[in-house]
Amino acid sequence: MTPQNELRLLPWSGPEGKPCYLSTDDRDGYMSRLADNIEAVQLGTAAELLEQAPETLGDVNTDPDELRRLTGQLADALRNVLRIATSRGHLLAASEPNRI
Repeated sequence: MTPQNELRLLPWSGPEGKPCYLSTDDRDGYMSRLADNIEAVQLGTAAELLEQAPETLGDVNTDPDELRRLTGQLADALRNVLRIATSRGHLLAASEPNRI
C-alpha cells in the first residue's frame, strides 16, 4: 500500500459528496486504470463544452433554459477538471524527491 501522502484522489465522489482516495502500489491496476479512463472522459467532455460554449453564448436567440443548462454543465466540467488537477498535483508532489 502507498503511504498516506501518496493517496490518489479519484475522479468521483463518495457518499455525501466526500472525496474518494485510492491506496495502491499498482498504477496499472484495475482501479487506477478505471480512474485514468474516467479522467480522460471528463477532460474530453470539458473540451467539447468549451468548443460549444462560444456558439451558444454568442447566439442572441439562445433560450434561457439552454444557457442555464450550459452553465451547469460547464460548472460540473470545471469541478471535474479541478479535481483531476488536484489529484495529479498531489501525485507529482509525491513522486518528486525531497528538496532541501
